[in-house]
Amino acid sequence: MTGIKWVANGFDGLENFAAVPCEAAAPSAGEVSIRVTASGVNPADLKHVRRQSDPAVLPIPIGYEIAGVVTAVGADTEIGSGDVAVGDRVAAFRVAGGYASETTVPASKAFALAESVPDDQAAALLLAGCTAADMLHRSGAASGDTILVHGASGAVGAILLQLARIAGVRVIGTCGPQRFEAVTRFGGIPVAYGPGLADRVRQAVGGPVVAALDAAGGTEATEVSLELVQDRSRIITAVEHQAAADRGFIAVSGMAPDSVAYRDGVRGELLGLLAAGELTVPIARTFPLSEAVEALRLVASGHAGGKVVLLPG
Repeated sequence: MTGIKWVANGFDGLENFAAVPCEAAAPSAGEVSIRVTASGVNPADLKHVRRQSDPAVLPIPIGYEIAGVVTAVGADTEIGSGDVAVGDRVAAFRVAGGYASETTVPASKAFALAESVPDDQAAALLLAGCTAADMLHRSGAASGDTILVHGASGAVGAILLQLARIAGVRVIGTCGPQRFEAVTRFGGIPVAYGPGLADRVRQAVGGPVVAALDAAGGTEATEVSLELVQDRSRIITAVEHQAAADRGFIAVSGMAPDSVAYRDGVRGELLGLLAAGELTVPIARTFPLSEAVEALRLVASGHAGGKVVLLPG
C-alpha cells in the first residue's frame, strides 16, 4: 500500500519540507519493515537538515524515532532485543525517515514493545530518554547526591527527573512558575529561572550541588552552573556546545562516539522502565502525519511543554 513520507528538498527550513508518496523497500538481511503507528518529533529533526549543505544528500528523510508493527523481516534477522516476526510491535531509534507511513530500518535499531506500552509513549521515549540517561551517567551523580537540572519541565528534563528519582538522586529543577507542577510531578524541587537563580538554588538545596545538567541552554544556565559546581567535568550540557568548549565543561551529543555507544546500550533498559511503569513520557500534543510541518514548528518554538508525536492520518 502506498503511503507518505516526509523529506527535506533543501536546507533552509520547514519551507523545504514535503510529503511524498512512498512504499517501504523490501527488507534485506538484517532489516525489518515497519508500519509506523507513531513518530516522535524532535528539534533535531530540523537541526539535522539545517546542518547540511551538499545537494547530493537531497532529499533528506526526516525523523529519528518510531513505534509500529513489523510487516516484513529480512533473511536471518533479529531485532535489538532478539527474535522478531511479522505482526510484532516494536520501537526503533536512530532511524532515518521516521516521518512515514511505513519504513524499512536496520533490525538492530528496533526493540520489542510490551503490550502495555502505548504507541505514542514508545515513539516519544528514546531520543529524549537516551539524552537524559547520557547526561545523568556523565554527571557521576549517585544516591544521596543533589544535582541541578536546567529545563526540568521539558521532555529531556522530565525523563531526567524520573531517572534521578530511580537512582536516589535529589534534583533541583529550573522552570517557569507555571511549570512547577510538572517538575514536582516527577519528583523534582522546582525553582524559577531568572535573576537571582543561584541564590534560590542554594536556598532550596541546603548543601552542595554536585553536578549541573543543562537541557535548556542559554547564558543563565551556563553561568549559574559554573557558579554552583566547582568540578567542570560534572557540568553537562546537551545544548551549549560552544560554551562547553570555551569554558571547559562537558557537552553531550547524539553524534559523539562516546555518547552514541552509551545511548545505543541504554535503549532496551529505558523501554523496560517504560513497560514497568517506572518511566512515563509527558505527551504535550499529537498531530496527524499529514501535519508534520505544523508539529515540528511547535517543537522548534521551544514551547511544546513536552513531547509531540505524529500519528497516522
